[in-house]
Amino acid sequence: MGAGSDDGSGGRTRAASTAERGEWCDGAVSNEREVLTYELFGTATRELAQAVADSGFRPDMILSIARGGLGLGMGLGYALAVKNLSVINVEFYTGVDQRLDVPIMLPPTPAAVDLSGLKVLIADDVADTGRTLELVHQFCEGSVAEARTVVIYEKPQSVIKPDYAWRLTERWIDFPWSVLPPVVDPDALAH
Repeated sequence: MGAGSDDGSGGRTRAASTAERGEWCDGAVSNEREVLTYELFGTATRELAQAVADSGFRPDMILSIARGGLGLGMGLGYALAVKNLSVINVEFYTGVDQRLDVPIMLPPTPAAVDLSGLKVLIADDVADTGRTLELVHQFCEGSVAEARTVVIYEKPQSVIKPDYAWRLTERWIDFPWSVLPPVVDPDALAH
């Protein structure tokens, strides 16, 4: 399957992964975890941008879900020549495989009037349960002309199937920005 080809999922598009193209993957994959390197992140971002472009979708805005979707949104903004980037902060995960009962949007949230009539590409790092993407997609519904979703990783149990995904995995993912502990004591920070 080439980048951006139809994968038989009802019009959703998935960028072909490095492994699917028969190329060597320098990201370590073990039985327990998949490791995304910064280099592979760049590859994933570029391939996802190409899949979006090949599908004919031309977003007016990229709405990144903080924190995991920030880097992807920035990279897609450059690759797709979209300068209108926005952020929505959703809290769901509180630790490794620990989450709240339901995802919650944290202020400030974009005003629906600011999204009115736009074609919006919603970016996040992973659709694990899919509930965060679902919440943001529902937030956009009724205000935007069209909303599509893009993620680096999609997991089979996700309640929402992203329009664009770089890889499908069942493993826990080590992202390069969150695999190491913070350089400061998070308990010492005022929230």
